[in-house]
Amino acid sequence: MKARVTEDCIACGRCIEICPDVFEMGEDIAQVKVDEVPEEFQEATQEAVDECPTSAIVVEK
Repeated sequence: MKARVTEDCIACGRCIEICPDVFEMGEDIAQVKVDEVPEEFQEATQEAVDECPTSAIVVEK
């Protein structure tokens, strides 16, 4: 699974709270810090997708 953060991000930090192993804060918005989401973090990554208030996280399987 791959994840990316779109420009719709409002930098609320929710994804980082849920899955800090995959997400980090960039200069203006959150960003993904791994090329491929490891299997052990895929469930938390999907939770971050579901919890994102602006639907700014896109996951490709």
